[in-house]
Amino acid sequence: MIQSDNCIFCKIVSGAIPAIKVYEDEQTLAFMDINPASDGHSLIISKDHYENLLEIEEGALTAVMLTTQRLARAIKKALKPDGMRVSQFNGAAAGQTVFHYHAHIVPYHQGDKLGSHGRGPGDPEVIKQIAAQIRDALGS
Repeated sequence: MIQSDNCIFCKIVSGAIPAIKVYEDEQTLAFMDINPASDGHSLIISKDHYENLLEIEEGALTAVMLTTQRLARAIKKALKPDGMRVSQFNGAAAGQTVFHYHAHIVPYHQGDKLGSHGRGPGDPEVIKQIAAQIRDALGS
């Protein structure tokens, strides 16, 4: 597995830093954003370290996108948003803050303020409850 010692997402993959996980397979990991732009804001990463879209290998990219689709379907089922934003940033100028390839799923309801990143920490208990709803939807 390709890892970077200085990457927070690599530390999540290795278990050195905790995360509220919602899905995991051999190549990908999906977990809740702790600074959510909305309830249900999730991140999907490759377990291997690639800095951005320009560096990620095709097989890893495909795995991340398939997991993104699977998770989006579960979020739709569990949270019933009116819409979802799926985004991915490349480079600091574009808003990338963690330099490990990842996709965001941000569910929205009519009237929600659109934002790509949260403004501060979410309530950990609420995030855990939402994660459980998403995991239940993945299992059904």
